[in-house]
Amino acid sequence: MSDERPTSDFRQSWLLLSHQLPPKPAYFRVKIWRRLQDLGSVAIKASLYALPSRADTREDFQWLLREIRQGGGDATIFEARLVDGLTDGEIRSLFDAARDAEYGKLAEEARALAETLTEAPEPAGGRAAVPEQRSQLARLRRRLAEIADIDFFGANGRDAVEGLLSGIERRLDEAARDESGEGDGIAARARPTGRTWVTRRGVHADRIASAWLIRRFIDPQASFKFVPDKGYVPEPGELRFDMFEAEHTHEGDRCTFEVLLARFCDPDPALSAIAEIIHDIDLKDGKFGREEAAGIRTLVAGIAAATDDDRRRLERGAAALDDLHHYFRRKRD
Repeated sequence: MSDERPTSDFRQSWLLLSHQLPPKPAYFRVKIWRRLQDLGSVAIKASLYALPSRADTREDFQWLLREIRQGGGDATIFEARLVDGLTDGEIRSLFDAARDAEYGKLAEEARALAETLTEAPEPAGGRAAVPEQRSQLARLRRRLAEIADIDFFGANGRDAVEGLLSGIERRLDEAARDESGEGDGIAARARPTGRTWVTRRGVHADRIASAWLIRRFIDPQASFKFVPDKGYVPEPGELRFDMFEAEHTHEGDRCTFEVLLARFCDPDPALSAIAEIIHDIDLKDGKFGREEAAGIRTLVAGIAAATDDDRRRLERGAAALDDLHHYFRRKRD
């Protein structure tokens, strides 16, 4: 097996900004707080904010330090590696939680826009509505780009938003061409064999389940490669899944597992049940209301907490998913 392991002993270097702000004027305190949010920093202690140490983040903090001092406050920038107390993983989880909250809000706006397409008596509300909806779509895409720019560790929520926006764009294109709809029945494609499947590091629910589906039902000889969220250029023959610009990723309101299932697999009620659970965990929209989702979410969180090794996460997740698939098959019999 040619799976690549992430480097487990990597020590993250952090930039820490500590500040003291004058009590007045109040607008200055609000201004600095908003600047810290815009930079994507997270608070790890009172008045102590963190960013991953990079050339661009260092410059961002330096400009902010200057702004604080010009406003009558004081600030200091440190570069540090954690020795005890908070772990790198715990700080990364703070960044992911902050970005996921922003992605979640954006997903709600995208679903509201998609709902206008569903409810309209004519496609996309008629031609007159298309420019306004395209304007809204462009605004949402700009906001997605802004969040992605400070998504330093690849939070899970980005793919869901990208899929929703792509689905809206496709439907608007169809409306503009006076077409009748996308036609959900996707013809089964030839299944890949012995391919290298590439996804983002730090696999979680959708990527773990998708990898299981790939190896169990689509490409038994598959190998997996785990890469950074940004800047990866695929090698010839590689197939990307559940990542930006991937061949197989979120589409409309479907998670990657659902997309792969529709593209490559024959109808299977047990797999469909798992798809609904993964959807509810990944998109957090309660679409299927699966009661099992909370338990599986906790199980996946436990797997992620137990190891940073993506290959090991896939192995442990696969064992659980095999049992879950067996349970749903027996339940139906």
